[in-house]
Amino acid sequence: MSVIAARPSAPIEHTWRLRFAAIREFALEFGASPTAVVSLAALLVLVVGAVFAPVISPQNPYDLAKLSILDSRLPPGTESAEGYIHWLGTDGMGRDLLSAILYGLRISLIVGISSVVVALSIGLILGLAAAYIGGRADAALMRLVDLQMSFPPILVALVLLALLGRGVDKTVIALVAVQWAYYARTVRASALVEREREYVEAAKGMRLGHWRILTRHLLPNCLPPVFVVGTVQISHAITLEATLSFLGIGLPETRPSLGLLIANGYQYLLGGNYWISLCPGFALLALVLSINLVADRLRDMLNPALAK
Repeated sequence: MSVIAARPSAPIEHTWRLRFAAIREFALEFGASPTAVVSLAALLVLVVGAVFAPVISPQNPYDLAKLSILDSRLPPGTESAEGYIHWLGTDGMGRDLLSAILYGLRISLIVGISSVVVALSIGLILGLAAAYIGGRADAALMRLVDLQMSFPPILVALVLLALLGRGVDKTVIALVAVQWAYYARTVRASALVEREREYVEAAKGMRLGHWRILTRHLLPNCLPPVFVVGTVQISHAITLEATLSFLGIGLPETRPSLGLLIANGYQYLLGGNYWISLCPGFALLALVLSINLVADRLRDMLNPALAK
């Protein structure tokens, strides 16, 4: 009885061992690059700070009742009337800059990740369908992609936000509109190669359903390059959102991102209050740089030929 009961768990245990070994091998290969490890550690610190911003921030920058104009433009290291130290100083509204940066990181990450997830989903569906169907549907989609990519992304986003207005959801929609074509082109290129493989021809010969061929055969083999592109596009989306907010047409003043915090301090630069723009600028630089370096390492691991 005990032998019979132990047999079904053996394949499951073996599968989990293989998965653990694959994860361990992936982690060791990723850790072979000190730059990637440091970048990943910095990225985790920034993400944790953004997620737990309400807990670790000295002040809620959105609570107008706790803001005082007397605390406006205090230099870094100044102690406030409440008894805590403004390690990065305050901005023109009297907000603790460290708290504002942590909350701004949260907004920037939400906008960047949300736009990439939605755009990737749209591009994945359209790219797979175009490559698998082919013919006029493929040609029509590629002409649409070429048309969309012929315009500068910031110009398309500016026009859309001018029509939609300011807001987190409007900014996400604008970023999705300028990103989906990258994923559609990438997925289509990978799917065209995989479509000619022997296993796809064998699946068609076995008269498997189109949905099963797409989800079981084409999709898993198209995900690695899309994953790398998506990681890079997160930093691109964050940078584009910061640019739009700096120009005053992105997020509203009540939900400041890093770009809006930089814009708020720009007017005080000539007065010597450099920290109001400099500190959010360094935070944006660290976030984008760490994401790009991690994405570069993932790209080299998934495609060793590029590493050479």
